[in-house]
Amino acid sequence: MTTAGFIGLGNIGLPMAKRLLANPDGLVVFDVRPEACAPLVAKGATAAADVAQVGREAPVVCVVVRDDDQVRDVVGQLLAAPSPGQVIAIHSTIRAATAEELAATAAAVGVHVVDAPISGGAMGAAQGTLAVMLGGTDEAAERARPVLSHFASKVSLLGPVGAGTRAKLARNLMHFVAFTAAGEAARLAQAAGISVAELGDIVRHSDAVTGGPGAILLRGSADPIEPGDPWFAIMENVASLGTKDLSQALELAGELGVDTPLARLALERLAGELGLPGTEGD
Repeated sequence: MTTAGFIGLGNIGLPMAKRLLANPDGLVVFDVRPEACAPLVAKGATAAADVAQVGREAPVVCVVVRDDDQVRDVVGQLLAAPSPGQVIAIHSTIRAATAEELAATAAAVGVHVVDAPISGGAMGAAQGTLAVMLGGTDEAAERARPVLSHFASKVSLLGPVGAGTRAKLARNLMHFVAFTAAGEAARLAQAAGISVAELGDIVRHSDAVTGGPGAILLRGSADPIEPGDPWFAIMENVASLGTKDLSQALELAGELGVDTPLARLALERLAGELGLPGTEGD
């Protein structure tokens, strides 16, 4: 019996958890916002009172929270009353060292931690077509795979704990550097009298990656975004995630002696190229 546990029902977590409603052995969910559980409970999921209840009821627990500190907190609560043989799959993009540290702590009490960051966005989560980049043991991967396969059409075991995160950082380096390059292309096109909206249509037509660089051109302008504009909050979130992921990718590059000059430039310029005022990269 593989009851699925899910902690963190945000923009990505909720559509992932919805796919797990099809899990024949059931789904138990938790979020710090109880109302986030309601649409899942209405379709048959169990809402846990706390993180510990998820840990007691689910042999495989998926964790989708924002950052290293939140992941540490959730995993700490799960390990306070460990369930030997349990697999904790961390889908958040965290530092590889954090995943390795948590895996070592969990192993001491018979629990498996795998770092399992995802690629494909909310659309891929809703369609069940995410890619999951796993770092962990063969045993843990095989135990987790039946649960992960509900929301992922590609689950790749890339090496020991930490490998999934390193792969995600490499993937996100390309992703967020491309966002920065697209902003530069928009400014160039606009200065040359080319419609940014038309350029966006062309890029999206030829770009097979959903949510690729053409996505930020949907707003149709390279001008700074006013705070009241609906795009403002969207781009603030992109800039926040991009800054975190690029910083982590640069840390990894430094550790490995790999020179990534565009990533350094992207870290400096990302927010400005996304149109956030007061941060233009001159």
